[in-house]
Amino acid sequence: MSPFSDHLPHSFSSDTFLIYGGLAFLLVGAWHVIPWLLDPYGYRKNRIPGPLPAQFSDFWLGRVASQGHRSETVHGLHQRYGKFVRIAPNHISIADPDALQIVYAHGNGALKSEFYDAFVSIRRGLFNTRDRAEHTRKRKIVSHIFSQKSVLEFEPYIRIALDKLIQQWGSLLSGDEKLASHRLKPNEDDRVWFDCLNWYNYLAFDIIGDLAFGEPFGMIDAGADSAAVAVHDDNAANIDAAKKKLEIIRVPAVKILNDRGEYSATMGCLPVWSRPYAKKLPWFAKGSKAVKNLAGIAIAAVDKRLATPTDRVDLLTRLQQGKDEEGKPMGRSELTAEALTQLIAGSDTTSNSSCAITYWLAKYPEAQRRLQKELDDALGDEEELPTYEQIKRLSYLEAVVNEGLRIHSTSSMGLPRIVAEGGLEVSGVFFPAGSILSVPSYTIHRDTGIWGPDPEVYRPERWFEQDAEGIQKTFNPFSFGPRGCVGKNLASMELLLIIATIFQRFDFVLMDENQHLDTREGFLRKPVSCCVGMKRRHT
Repeated sequence: MSPFSDHLPHSFSSDTFLIYGGLAFLLVGAWHVIPWLLDPYGYRKNRIPGPLPAQFSDFWLGRVASQGHRSETVHGLHQRYGKFVRIAPNHISIADPDALQIVYAHGNGALKSEFYDAFVSIRRGLFNTRDRAEHTRKRKIVSHIFSQKSVLEFEPYIRIALDKLIQQWGSLLSGDEKLASHRLKPNEDDRVWFDCLNWYNYLAFDIIGDLAFGEPFGMIDAGADSAAVAVHDDNAANIDAAKKKLEIIRVPAVKILNDRGEYSATMGCLPVWSRPYAKKLPWFAKGSKAVKNLAGIAIAAVDKRLATPTDRVDLLTRLQQGKDEEGKPMGRSELTAEALTQLIAGSDTTSNSSCAITYWLAKYPEAQRRLQKELDDALGDEEELPTYEQIKRLSYLEAVVNEGLRIHSTSSMGLPRIVAEGGLEVSGVFFPAGSILSVPSYTIHRDTGIWGPDPEVYRPERWFEQDAEGIQKTFNPFSFGPRGCVGKNLASMELLLIIATIFQRFDFVLMDENQHLDTREGFLRKPVSCCVGMKRRHT
């Protein structure tokens, strides 16, 4: 007799428990094994390899995503197995630069997969809407905001934030005690030693706060990660009505954004049926709270901005002015959801990339010196911050930024697409409708056939040596096709202004010549820290 039998209902013996447990185990096993045996998409027929657990269950990819190194793990699988790797029962990763133009092409009918459902907050925005007609409508409203002409109107706000950052870094160098907590050790040899990632986070958040919500979050001035958040429910109709006064509290926005990215990127890999149960687990509960808090940041900022009419020309103004084909503007919740999309897309990507480029230039001083010579020749030793007009045609500056985006593409994972009716042939293999395909940027940015034998080395010179057409066809920092990053022009201008402004004024070295750029990946691949020594170039 089982020691637990006394605690079981009289009609439910331990033998019955074992029988039902065994049946449940068999059902779960059949749920995963039968699709593998039936092979509805022909993956076994085409002998597409991959880790055995990944062939049977989505949970394998979910576990990989939760560990924070998905892109590196998938890259290792491609190095082991080759061009095609099965990373989930119905998800094939294709490490072929030519596949980029097919999987994400205009007109192929492919849709975003259920992965994107895990990123919905308030309501679907341009990034996570999966309906083609709704995406077309939203893109029509939003895309004109990011035309090159419109983006130039935002330059003054970027330069204001950069000027504040330069002043704060000057205070760090001068030994200002208010910033003592940022110093990693006492200044030496006219250098201050600090983690530049924190400051790039403050800069990026203040810029996008100013552009998307009418004023910066004040992180640069405070030297701290803090933003106002509205305590709210999840009912979009209530946001539209905006009838009640919302409670406002302060939260660490950068940390919330990181937690949200890891939560959504992991949740998106799990089977849809399992997500309501996964949300009850402690790790996912923390991420779910981050999703709500991040939405609350947008709600608080939009409410504050709309309560005070202004003639500012910024992202929120442009979103308010936008109309669909029926001449209708966005409602309150849709406007807030799109502003939230811009907050997420415009903060993490800029800070990650700026930090990574600073690391690589500190690691390779020859590249840093060549960049600074180009900047000196173009700008002299002017005290005024450079303008976009002055730097937009500097070829080595562009190469420095592009090489940083290649070796540390913030969006490194393969973004999943569902093959439409009629199927799709990719790299010699036919995939029927319903197949899920992705092309990992991390891996194609390391393709030796395109980038040469040293893809792990940061070398801006390769942008003048390699076949230009091949490079542009493979380079994918902003995704590609109709679902590519709508804010590409703004991001490019920001990065050029940030790197030019900072490296014209300061010189950087690493704290340790063997120092690595440790990263952790949620949806985006983010540096964990970047400890550098900085000094002025001109006195």
